Amino acid sequence: MSRFRSREPRFDPPCDEMLRGILSFKTLAHTEETIRHLEILRQRFLVASDKKGVEYCRQLGLLGRQRAELVAANHRVDPQKRRQKQEAALWFRIWLETPELFPEWLSLRKRTEEFLALQDQETSL
Repeated sequence: MSRFRSREPRFDPPCDEMLRGILSFKTLAHTEETIRHLEILRQRFLVASDKKGVEYCRQLGLLGRQRAELVAANHRVDPQKRRQKQEAALWFRIWLETPELFPEWLSLRKRTEEFLALQDQETSL
């Protein structure tokens, strides 16, 4: 997925510097780290009443979801990897829809049988 890094959108300064290079969904751990980082920045922008910064975080999360969905839909990709990307796209979607609830949702999600099976598959990739 490193080829996607060069295609990250450009944002106005100083947001561009803060958001550059944080989008990663190579693994579910990377996806979680990306979303947590986006949420920290989103909160900072909210406190500073920086609507543009908040929107930039949203745009980057949307881009992550779209890219994960593209990989998940690609039938040439290994089925286990495709399932992982479906999960990553779900995480981005939940964060985009309800960022305040995402940490609790993720905590609950990680306890499901479906996630535990996926996590076992991910470690075998």
